[in-house]
Amino acid sequence: MHAPSASLNARRAMHGNNKLQIGLFGVNCSSGRAATLETVTWATGLLALTKRITVFGTVHAPIFNPVVAAKEMVTADHVGEGRFGLNIVVGWNEGEFDMFGVEQRAHEQRYEYAQEWIDVIKMIWSDREDFDFQGKYLAMKGIRGKPKPYGDTRPVIMNAGASPTGQAFAVKNCDAFFLQASRTSLEETAQRVRRAKEAARAQDGEIGCYTVGVVTCRPTKKEAQDYFHHCIVERADWSAVDGILALKDISPQTVPMQEYLTQRSHYAQGMGGLPIVGDPDHVAAQIADLSKAGLTGIAISLVNYIDELPYFIDEVIGRLERLGLRQKVGVD
Repeated sequence: MHAPSASLNARRAMHGNNKLQIGLFGVNCSSGRAATLETVTWATGLLALTKRITVFGTVHAPIFNPVVAAKEMVTADHVGEGRFGLNIVVGWNEGEFDMFGVEQRAHEQRYEYAQEWIDVIKMIWSDREDFDFQGKYLAMKGIRGKPKPYGDTRPVIMNAGASPTGQAFAVKNCDAFFLQASRTSLEETAQRVRRAKEAARAQDGEIGCYTVGVVTCRPTKKEAQDYFHHCIVERADWSAVDGILALKDISPQTVPMQEYLTQRSHYAQGMGGLPIVGDPDHVAAQIADLSKAGLTGIAISLVNYIDELPYFIDEVIGRLERLGLRQKVGVD
């Protein structure tokens, strides 16, 4: 049966008309995002149980064969009737590559490989059939993939490349770009958004800009600050934080002490997302400011999703609705 049209613009808007998109970050994870469920399988299950939300699966391009990955993602996309999104990553953790017996390439070459990988994925998702692909890294013959994605269009593609090469890759290939919001200046965040959108327009394209926020919201400012201090300072897993920093070669021996301490604090705060700490009025205002800076959306992480998400929905989302940034709908 031919599926109804699900336009790419509708996918980019996450099938809604909200001025600011709100998402949840890392909800397939536990233990500080160190223990995770496999993302495409997880996304498929979540898509089957919901009706409106878009669910992104993170796929590590160097580890997944593109033909298999394309098939897996199309399956998720049909289950969700056009609500699956791809977050493509190229990898940096040496241990992950060693575990799979896959070569860890130099930084620039990682993106060269990823370009071939996403080119193959997009061709499989297109109306092409039985095609060959010969690249520097991939040599494949007689490629075919059916069914195609739901509604004769492809899933939304997202990337969070931080380097100039990574950002160029995101602008060229993706619909959505995760950038780091400034911790000190809203104007600096706005400048980062403008640069990304201008780069996309220079290639006759468009891109949505998103960021990650680590939200601690309580009825009063003091309660929020006390809980934040309890979780991020008093009870932070500093050995885990130092282990993550070591993987990135960040230590008192490799960087200035103040930079090391700053990075250590950032990683204890939800792996580096923007801290948003306060009562519902303050949290809503901070999120509204990010929208004013030009961001398309924000993915939030919480210390405890089960305990904290209902309060965020009841108190913060309602305020964002009254600010005109969100439409009032049910939750599923």
